[in-house]
Amino acid sequence: MASPLPTLAQQPAGNAPSPNPNYWDWFKYSPRILEKWVVEATENPNHVELEPIRRPASGVRKRVLVMYPRPSSAYDISITKILNVFEDKLIDASFTAMNFLKDPARGRAIMKRSEAGNYDLILAMGSETTAWLWENYRGGRIPVVSVCSKDPVVLGQSPGYNRGSNTNFAFTSLNMPIDVQMAYVHDLKPKLRNIAILVDSRNVSAIETQSKPVLDYAKSRGIRTLELSVQDPANARAELEAMVKDATAQMMRNDPDLSNSIYWVTGSTSVFREIATINAYSSRAAVLSVVPDIVRGGADSAVLSIGISFESNAHLAAVYAAEILTGRQRVGEMRVGVVSPPDIAINFRKARDIGMAVPLSFFEAASTIYDYEGNPVRIDGVGVKQSG
Repeated sequence: MASPLPTLAQQPAGNAPSPNPNYWDWFKYSPRILEKWVVEATENPNHVELEPIRRPASGVRKRVLVMYPRPSSAYDISITKILNVFEDKLIDASFTAMNFLKDPARGRAIMKRSEAGNYDLILAMGSETTAWLWENYRGGRIPVVSVCSKDPVVLGQSPGYNRGSNTNFAFTSLNMPIDVQMAYVHDLKPKLRNIAILVDSRNVSAIETQSKPVLDYAKSRGIRTLELSVQDPANARAELEAMVKDATAQMMRNDPDLSNSIYWVTGSTSVFREIATINAYSSRAAVLSVVPDIVRGGADSAVLSIGISFESNAHLAAVYAAEILTGRQRVGEMRVGVVSPPDIAINFRKARDIGMAVPLSFFEAASTIYDYEGNPVRIDGVGVKQSG
């Protein structure tokens, strides 16, 4: 293996280490991770090794393989949280991160390596990895925990929320039960007339777990639905510009001031990374997100989110992994991990811009809040002290 990366003091905060390691296009983390972990590049740019700086308490260090399908900012958040949880819990474990590039042959080679390498646990990063492993490694020797993955019950991977898989898989979910999620939407917009759902046509898990359930719910209650589906992620900005502009015009036909219309942004990266484009053409319709991380400071933000953040899900997945590694839980007996209550995030600057009232109950329950200037006042449940 190559020499460890530069220390934290040598690295520009919030940027890639300098010089850029060969894996940085797909494997990123908070620079503060380097206070507790040694991250080592290898000759293979799709392979990274991580060791905790502290000495193992037991003398025996567990080995965890984290399998990636591609780059994603969601995965960057998730791996940072997982490493922090392992350090906080003093779990003696090293990590190997490998990117199989959604290539079945690479995936099989990684699984062969994992079997030969005496790994104790696999973290399946993302819905694509979870689906591939479910099809190709169900019943395998090594326990698997899903991270940053969509609802396994809706996707047919788990028999129910309150049951284990009876296999070598333990699932966590980025999704809330649809009835619970839409109850919040009803409290926000009790006279909802239109809902436009934005999704990536290639993101099967988002379609099945975050788009279709909302469509079915809305149609059964007489709410008009518009399906806005990005066909080419590389051209998402142009596609969304045209689709959102047209959808806004359609919604104004039965809701002229758009006070009873919403845009529903799913957890499709090609969609939510274009939040500025969506805002530019949504007029006064509320842009809501199932991904709390899309509520941010400033103007390029959803107005409100009701869902499960990447960080919350990763925290739960890390707890599941720790329970399995320490022998406190059996992988096949662990019920689907769903964060409850949901993560609510509010940007009052956006709410003011569109004239949307936010119920007091939302304000009280929100873990993340930005004020009327778009500045943070509460982040992850902790108040932020303003300077000046």
